[in-house]
Amino acid sequence: MEKSKLMKYAQLLVKSGGNVQPGQVVVIGCGVEHAEFGRMVQDCAYDAGASEVVMDWSDDYSARAKYLRADSKIFDEFPQWKVDWYKHYDDRGAVYLRINGSDPDLLAGVDPDRLRRFAKVAGVATRPHSAIMMSNTCRWSVLAIPTPAWAKKVFPDVTEAEAIEKLWDAILKGARADGADPIADWEAHKGNFAERVNYLNGKAFDALRITTGLGTDLTIGLAKNHVWVGGGDIGKEDGVPFFPNLPTEEIFTMPDRMRANGRVVASMPLSHQGNLIEGFEMTFKDGLVVDYKADKNQETLSNILSMDEGAKRLGEVALVADSSPISRMGILFYNTLFDENASSHLALGKAYPNNMQGGDDMETDALVAAGGNDSLVHVDFMFGTPDMKVVGIAADGSETVFFENGEFIK
Repeated sequence: MEKSKLMKYAQLLVKSGGNVQPGQVVVIGCGVEHAEFGRMVQDCAYDAGASEVVMDWSDDYSARAKYLRADSKIFDEFPQWKVDWYKHYDDRGAVYLRINGSDPDLLAGVDPDRLRRFAKVAGVATRPHSAIMMSNTCRWSVLAIPTPAWAKKVFPDVTEAEAIEKLWDAILKGARADGADPIADWEAHKGNFAERVNYLNGKAFDALRITTGLGTDLTIGLAKNHVWVGGGDIGKEDGVPFFPNLPTEEIFTMPDRMRANGRVVASMPLSHQGNLIEGFEMTFKDGLVVDYKADKNQETLSNILSMDEGAKRLGEVALVADSSPISRMGILFYNTLFDENASSHLALGKAYPNNMQGGDDMETDALVAAGGNDSLVHVDFMFGTPDMKVVGIAADGSETVFFENGEFIK
């Protein structure tokens, strides 16, 4: 990939994604295999006036080796120094940038119990940091770049070099980073969300009834005083706008944790902890998953649902038009960052506080009492289809079809 295009992509992450301001600390999460691009992002952050740029390196090979070969007892521990590390940078108002890109099958064959145990202990230990991120107290943004294994997963019928180049092209196109001025393109993209967000917030539906040809027939109650959001977020402490996900095509809000009823059938595989969950569905009653199955890696799905009670309830419902640029590519990315922007999706687990009026200033117990969900996890999965229909149900029972054949019609 041309260096000039990579530099524009790095600048997009810094200037639009995290919107780094002069004097801010920036923390960059980056795999060692992406070091060259990570250093580009580092330079862009310093160019934007960052006071310090901290590189938080990771290594997929080492992560897999640890899960396969380490002593079992370590998966019940989370290092206190890492908790303190997060707190140190959280307290300094750091901007967190993450470069995503790994093998979708990285942890295939790893003992699922090890994954479950460590995910739980890590979730408990880092709960304060997660709350800061989900409330936008610290700004954050994530984008993706290819790895050879990921590229071959997406494009198995070409050489590795060709697959990497094809995946780069798809990523930059999907992230609206392939034009002459991606930053300006993203500002224009932001404006595209306003009309639909305003429409849905004005309607203030009590519930949504969603159906698809795959068999989804699900009614989702919406939390009282819910807020639809799309096209970026605002930093809670400083009011600075930013884009958490590059790309983003979704408009999303907060379900009532007690009011989901019916069946949902996934329309894409879910890559979770290096395992692909395929052919799965769930049944909800009074907000709780009461039955589920998967054709492949059902145990991984079980691990998600068994994390805590909140993991069995919904924290997000997001709508994506089937005509979104990523959907039109017709590529299964095996990566949630991209696949969730090709398809409407739901999230098991924790709700975003900014999806409720005043939610950013509410304690967790108050948010839950108002209908929001709390959990150690937030896991998006895709269920949208080209024939999906969404009916908005008002508090008086009247109905409005506003999404049909996979598209917004209002």
